[in-house]
Amino acid sequence: MLVNQLANETTAFRVLTDDQCELIYRAALEILARTGVAVHDDEGLQLLEAAGAEIADDSRARIPASAIEQALALTPASIRIVGRDPQQVCLLERDRVHFGTGSDCPFILDRETGQRRPYTYEDVRDAARVADALDNIGFHMSLGLTQGVPEMTYDRHQFLAMLEGTSKPIVQTAVDRQGLADQYEMACVIRGSAEAFELAPLLTLYAEPISPLTHMGHAVQKLLLAAEKRIPVIYTSCPMAGATAPVSGAGMLALALAETLSGVVMAQQKAPGAPIIAGGVVSVMDMRDVIYSYGAPELHLYSAAFTDVIKWVGLPMFSTAGCSDSKMLDQQAAIEAALSILFATLSGANLIHDLGYLEMALVGSYEMLALSDEVIGMVKQIARGIRVDEESLAVDIICEAGPGGQYLASDHTLKHFRSFWEPTTMLRHGFERWAAEGASTMGERVRDRVSEILQTHEPVPIPQDQMAEMKRIVAAADAQPQGRSE
Repeated sequence: MLVNQLANETTAFRVLTDDQCELIYRAALEILARTGVAVHDDEGLQLLEAAGAEIADDSRARIPASAIEQALALTPASIRIVGRDPQQVCLLERDRVHFGTGSDCPFILDRETGQRRPYTYEDVRDAARVADALDNIGFHMSLGLTQGVPEMTYDRHQFLAMLEGTSKPIVQTAVDRQGLADQYEMACVIRGSAEAFELAPLLTLYAEPISPLTHMGHAVQKLLLAAEKRIPVIYTSCPMAGATAPVSGAGMLALALAETLSGVVMAQQKAPGAPIIAGGVVSVMDMRDVIYSYGAPELHLYSAAFTDVIKWVGLPMFSTAGCSDSKMLDQQAAIEAALSILFATLSGANLIHDLGYLEMALVGSYEMLALSDEVIGMVKQIARGIRVDEESLAVDIICEAGPGGQYLASDHTLKHFRSFWEPTTMLRHGFERWAAEGASTMGERVRDRVSEILQTHEPVPIPQDQMAEMKRIVAAADAQPQGRSE
């Protein structure tokens, strides 16, 4: 009998120790107590005051540590989000990883011309179809910003296009509180009732404070409605180290955590037990080109470190990968996507988004998404680790084969060889076959994969009565007077 044995069931990776995570958390508590956050919403301020915050005339709320810790005690550590297909589930709990696209890129690279152009409704629906067909994509964000529709109701059209294109769980943005209310109504049409939605949330909201330390009215209103309706909400910071946050990684993470935790207090005061997901995009400003970099190595490092912090705090984590600063699908895009996917997976973040992003989140690419899907397959294989037990040590098999033996015909090989990862778009065969089959590049094969999906893949259809009711909700929103939300 073996005793006192330690084993890694999977690969193990951390950036920060528990002590470092606690230091960042304590720094966030001090920031909230000393300087606080600006909250431009009356109800949000009232909720913070009820939690024990000191409210100043300039809409500044200084929040005591006790309020943070009470709110965290109420926030679920595990959240379940479900697609139109009830078998499509993302369970968000410690170290359980799911990948998905990003949202709201204004441009797409036209598949016929290669030119950069705005996204249409059809493009957003096709992005969802591609995500629906890819095995390693667990949830879907729009990838593109739906244009050619009324500006202040684009989110309803976008949600409808995503529902048409995929039966996987959906994460979506909203213009304002009413936009979220309409999308929630649409989701309840699919589920059948508000009670059924709460049991299997079809819609997860993405909303964010503004760094540094500012909560705008529309963000707070969406956060509070989500809490009330039990819509899971990703309330997530997107600071730029050196611009909207300290240049030091630890300082930026403390700031980002303070912003998220202040949102958690408002949500739990509104509706105790509201499902909140923390995290975000934590990267640097490139000081030479003045851009928010989606390919910087610091993004991968800081995201993994923030995952350590959020897991220490006890919340589900929203992270970033599969994105690039490159303007096209090229070697730079592949390198940046692969590194980010590797580190995000090993970190154990729950919802890993932004697959398919090019050009600093300005271009959403189906091909980049398909390439990332292949990389995820490789990284998942690495993350599974190495099994070490009597069966896998194979001592009897080795002794049976002996010196100079072979294992190809072994029953052990037959039993286990299917555990090897098999590529979809990468090639392993020899030069002669590759040349005879057209000498294709990886980029060409990824484009062919996307073309095949768009030609052949159809998601589970939406029943006609549900589709008609959702279109009615969208049309009613379009008919309202259009005014810009705060």
